Amino acid sequence: MSTALSRDASPTVAFAQDPESAQCPPSEALPLRHSDDLRVHRYSSSFADVMEMRAPSQSVGTYLDHHDGWFRRCAAPMTVQPLGPNGYALTLGRFGNFGFEVEPTIGLELLPQSEGIYRIVTAALSDPDPSLQEIYDVEFNAALQLEEGSEAGTGVLTQVRWELDLCVWIRLPAVIGLLPDKLVQSSGDHLLRQIVRQISRKLTWKVQEDFHATHELECPPRRRAPF
Repeated sequence: MSTALSRDASPTVAFAQDPESAQCPPSEALPLRHSDDLRVHRYSSSFADVMEMRAPSQSVGTYLDHHDGWFRRCAAPMTVQPLGPNGYALTLGRFGNFGFEVEPTIGLELLPQSEGIYRIVTAALSDPDPSLQEIYDVEFNAALQLEEGSEAGTGVLTQVRWELDLCVWIRLPAVIGLLPDKLVQSSGDHLLRQIVRQISRKLTWKVQEDFHATHELECPPRRRAPF
C-alpha cells in the first residue's frame, strides 16, 4: 500500500508521517485487528447481492473453478499478482478522506467449492511491508452459492447469490482524534463503501459480463446494487 497527499485545499495528513506511529518499530507491531491503540478504528459491514447467469449451474461452476482465467480479466484495471495456487494480491486503487489518501493491497484466496459454496477469504501477502501494516488491516469473507432455476423466454437461469462480511481497521492520524466521533465514524463508513464498490460490485458486473461473453450468451441487464 502507498500513501499520498491529497490535492485538495483541505489540511493534509500522510499516514506514514504521523510521528506517534513512528514510535513503535514496524517489525514489532501487531496486526491492527489486535492493537489496543485508541487511534485504531474498526469499521465493519455486511452485504448481499445476486448475479444472474443464463446457463446451467454446472457450466457456471466450471467457470468459477477456473478463476486463473476470469479473475485477472475481471479485476482490471486493478493490479493483480498471483499469490499461491488459489490466491491473488489485489491493489484496489486510491481511496481518501480528511485530506489523506491510501492505496491498499490485500490478498484474496478463492477456495475450491465445497458442497456448492464458493468462498473468498483474506490471504496473507507474500512480501508485506511491515510499516504499511501499521496503517490498515482488512478482513474479507465472501460466500457464493449457485441456485439453478428458469427465466421466462430464455430457459435455464442460475442465480449466484453472494454475501460479504468486510472489516477494515485503520490507524487514524492523531490529529483526527480532535474531530467529533460521529464525523470520524461516518468517514470510515464512507471509505468502507468505496472499497465495497471497487472490489465487489464492479467485479460482480465484470464477472457476469465475462461469463456470458466467453459462452456466447446474451448478458442479463445489470441489477441495481442494494448498497
